Amino acid sequence: MTTTAIVPNDVLRAVRIGLRLSQDDFAKALRRAGQELGEPNEASKRLVQRWESGTSKTPRGVYSRALERVTGRPVEALGFTLPVPMARVTTDKAGGHDMDAGAGGVASAAVSAQTAAQAGDGTFAGVWLSRYEFYSSSRGETYEGKHYVVLVQHGNRLTAQSLPGASSNPDSPLTLDLTVDRNVVTGSWVEQTAADGYYNGARYHGAIQLLVEPTGRRMAGKWVGFGKDFDVNTGPWELRLVDRSTSKATLERYSSPPE
Repeated sequence: MTTTAIVPNDVLRAVRIGLRLSQDDFAKALRRAGQELGEPNEASKRLVQRWESGTSKTPRGVYSRALERVTGRPVEALGFTLPVPMARVTTDKAGGHDMDAGAGGVASAAVSAQTAAQAGDGTFAGVWLSRYEFYSSSRGETYEGKHYVVLVQHGNRLTAQSLPGASSNPDSPLTLDLTVDRNVVTGSWVEQTAADGYYNGARYHGAIQLLVEPTGRRMAGKWVGFGKDFDVNTGPWELRLVDRSTSKATLERYSSPPE
């Protein structure tokens, strides 16, 4: 007999902390959003705790829409296990068959992650300055992206979420989903560009690997991601610790574009 491991939703927790809301305040914001959307909900601190602990993995529709309104992010980007269409085999009316992802309703195809390996002694929670470089082929120049991010740690899992207004490019939120193995940090990144910016609201994502310096206050390495011509691009990326605190006052202090 196998049991499904409960995996905490550190993405949602990081987003909430980045908004500088307690679990109770977050629940109140969800209830207000429900009223504004014309579909009242009963969000509570206990419900938020269940989401963040991983006890409750899939929010109902009314909560999904309230979550999107409060966070400004699609519910798919909030760390939940969501149902996906079940692929079905259908006739192609030519003596064969095709895969049809739209038929047969919806079934959950997500599988919970295996229990992560034990982390080392490093503690990484706090506010970090994220900095990366990329080359813009359309402009023929190298640019720098900087964000203040709040990093949440659960065992060897690290989730970083940019603070509101804390980007060198306005309205360009960044999320990092990482795993630490001794001094090696590996994971993925997602950045949503501003709708009225140069990249017209494009969503970019890729992989990242960093090495942690012995002090534990800096990680440096490289990112990879697809370019517009379906080529794989790469560039440098580093994270520097600026404050171990994640208090509301600290997060407010760093909710501004890095210099």
